[in-house]
Amino acid sequence: MKKNISKSQEITRAFVMSVVVLAVILCAGCVQSENSEEKNLRIVLHSGPDTGGSLDPAYKWEGWYTRQTGIYETLFYYDTEMRLQPELATDYKQLNDTEWEIQLRKGVTFHDGTKMDADAVIYSINRVLDPSNSRSVEYSFLDSVYKTGEYTVVIKTKEPYAPAISAFADPVMSIVSPHAENLDTKPVGTGPFKFVSFESGASMDLEKNPDYWGGEPKIDTVSVLFNSDGAARSLMIMSKDVDISRDFQRSDYATLAANPDVQIVSQAGLRTFFLYVNGNKAPFNDTRVRQALSYVLNRQEIVDTALEGIGGVPATGIFSGSLPWNANDQLATCDNDQKKALELFSEAGITKGSDGKMYYKGEPFSIELLIYTKRSANLPTAEVIVSQLENFGIKSTIRVVDSSTIPSECSTGNYDLSLTDWVTAPSGDPDYFLSLHYLSTGSYAAWTGYSNPKVDELILKARTTFDADERYKLYDQVQVLTQNDMPLIPIFYGTDVFALSSNVTGFEIYPNELTVLTSKIDLK
Repeated sequence: MKKNISKSQEITRAFVMSVVVLAVILCAGCVQSENSEEKNLRIVLHSGPDTGGSLDPAYKWEGWYTRQTGIYETLFYYDTEMRLQPELATDYKQLNDTEWEIQLRKGVTFHDGTKMDADAVIYSINRVLDPSNSRSVEYSFLDSVYKTGEYTVVIKTKEPYAPAISAFADPVMSIVSPHAENLDTKPVGTGPFKFVSFESGASMDLEKNPDYWGGEPKIDTVSVLFNSDGAARSLMIMSKDVDISRDFQRSDYATLAANPDVQIVSQAGLRTFFLYVNGNKAPFNDTRVRQALSYVLNRQEIVDTALEGIGGVPATGIFSGSLPWNANDQLATCDNDQKKALELFSEAGITKGSDGKMYYKGEPFSIELLIYTKRSANLPTAEVIVSQLENFGIKSTIRVVDSSTIPSECSTGNYDLSLTDWVTAPSGDPDYFLSLHYLSTGSYAAWTGYSNPKVDELILKARTTFDADERYKLYDQVQVLTQNDMPLIPIFYGTDVFALSSNVTGFEIYPNELTVLTSKIDLK
């Protein structure tokens, strides 16, 4: 039987239904509001672009910053295990002794919508090879690059060059949009994050690239801060002003490690802290003096004191144990032997007086140590080194300059010793560092006045040797010879240390330090 429903009942039911519908809509709005809340990641780094504020990856070393911040990508990259992986490339093969064919990834667009193809790759590489580019000399082994298809390029070297492919993992070889108007101020890449704004020496703002070929990033926006003060970087993570702090003050490690809102992440990297020795002037042009200086130093004390026992391992040779071609087990450990140091100094005409001081040509032997301080470890390391030299009887002082001043000071010979730090294989191959520092024509060999014909012969032979085992043997010989000549004095191998807020997930450390921000990073 059909029930009769009064008009008042219909009105009541309609009212109730409208309330329910409204509640559902409001609830949905609440959920949407919660889910649509933007995730902003805040990170502080010890330094940013400092050469005129340029963001052009082909300009000096600016590619490091635009690569680390996820703006640019390269044809290849090295993963967290230092294995070469394709990035904007998908595959490669060697055609002959001087040509390599590279297949490019399809379906990739730049942040300005331009297609990433062979033309874009050729444009990017030729920018690096331009003679007006100060870094073009590092890639003088390249003859040309040409395309054989829309997504295929061929790299041609001037002569057989074994590490050719690894060169395209260097940030200077970042692939840029050929239609970008001004790469100095508005970088346009293919990475997970798009450039928004930049204040030289202070900050950079980014937003996610929703069309990223590797999957949409989990973070919506990124605020990158640059602060050269290690103590300030510690305070920023403690006070929750940032979510990630790199290279914080080592003396704050215990405090940060005990903080439940902070997680410490570290990994042995490829960075070596070492001393340039000015072999262009006496008495540092004497191998015995350079060796003696190395024997004066107590590297374990430097690590324990300057780094608070964390963030470094005493060095033997120039390459850390993280690199497969290091020959440290074959090298003399020129460390903490005061008797040996005194013998070598004496042979070189530097003797100890009755007052306990060292003398050279009748005058007190003195050393000035040139440093820059944007890395938190540099000043405390320099202070320990100077203390050890003073205790040995060598009058020593520290001269602090801006990092951008170091090249001009060292290239003109205006220094005795200079403390520096390098990732010795950013592109995954030893030729990079060895050629720059130990080849007699290397730009940094000029700083030390170093030249050894046998070393030149070995480095050049290794370049044309494609058998990996044979290359390793050649590099072993180079390391043995340069350890004896000591144009550079290794101090310690750096450990990359980050302090993260406890809600940061998906963060990984890459040993070559070229990758920091990725699409995997999230805030829970």
